[in-house]
Amino acid sequence: MEYRDYYQILGVERNASQEAIKQAYRKAARKYHPDVNRDPGAEETFKAIGEAYEVLKDPEKRAAYDKFGSNWEHGQDFEPPPNWDAGFEFRGTGSSGAASSGFSDFFESLFGHSYMGGGRDRHTAFRVKGEDQHAKVALKLVDAYLGSRQTITLSRSSVNQRGQVTSQPHTLHVVIPKGIIQGQRIRLEGQGMPGYGGSPNGDLYLEIAFQEDPLFHAEKRDIHLTLPITPWEAALGARVTVPTLGGKVQLKIPAGSQGGNRLRLKGKGLCSSRHQGDQIITLRIVVPEAATAEQRAHYQTMAKLMPFNPRQQLGV
Repeated sequence: MEYRDYYQILGVERNASQEAIKQAYRKAARKYHPDVNRDPGAEETFKAIGEAYEVLKDPEKRAAYDKFGSNWEHGQDFEPPPNWDAGFEFRGTGSSGAASSGFSDFFESLFGHSYMGGGRDRHTAFRVKGEDQHAKVALKLVDAYLGSRQTITLSRSSVNQRGQVTSQPHTLHVVIPKGIIQGQRIRLEGQGMPGYGGSPNGDLYLEIAFQEDPLFHAEKRDIHLTLPITPWEAALGARVTVPTLGGKVQLKIPAGSQGGNRLRLKGKGLCSSRHQGDQIITLRIVVPEAATAEQRAHYQTMAKLMPFNPRQQLGV
């Protein structure tokens, strides 16, 4: 997937004001509109201009795009970093993403489930409830496992008097429920955009994501861990110490275990008052190196005492 430089597409500098972006869009859109420009490729250029404006006209999307955009050049291979949009607030409730239909794969990878629309026209009535906001927060797995109280600072974007996008910190104190899973949302009433004419503020919806963990990864409510064991622990069985998000526990390895076998620790996943998750242990057999003559002799003895062809099913 190719990176798209939306500033280059509109022909503006990265520090351009919102008014300059609007003017550049109008000028380019008139030039490349298919009803006016019959040149081959004009329609694709027109679509690219519209896509660029969709992002740069919106202070929230523009601020998030600017987070990493300066490190890429137009046309380079691009893959969005995990949870790239964590910490940014977007308007709307994040419910559809349908408005992005027809945009490029690059746009879809960033904003395909983005938070487009969902608010009301500020001028339809004097009393208008504030727009809802949506943000993603990346938590440690252990905080979701245990539940926690978090102080979270988000970036809320706005346009200053010179028409330039600025970001202000938005600090919140949030209770993370025990057993929350990735993708769930926490609703913070009244923490969205201000209302008008005495109407209440909108709400803020926090979507939960998980930070990468060196040991564990989550699949819905189950927590997965790859456990290294020795060949003799696999062959003879053993009791070994295993880490979990709640602390270390003892696990029985059945005799005759094979690499790739899975064992289950019930209730050691992401558990709430209504739902239970488990910890899934995947065994990985680690063969020690035969570094000395004596160690090589032990392996040779094993080969004589336990003749075994693991490739028999392959017919070799």
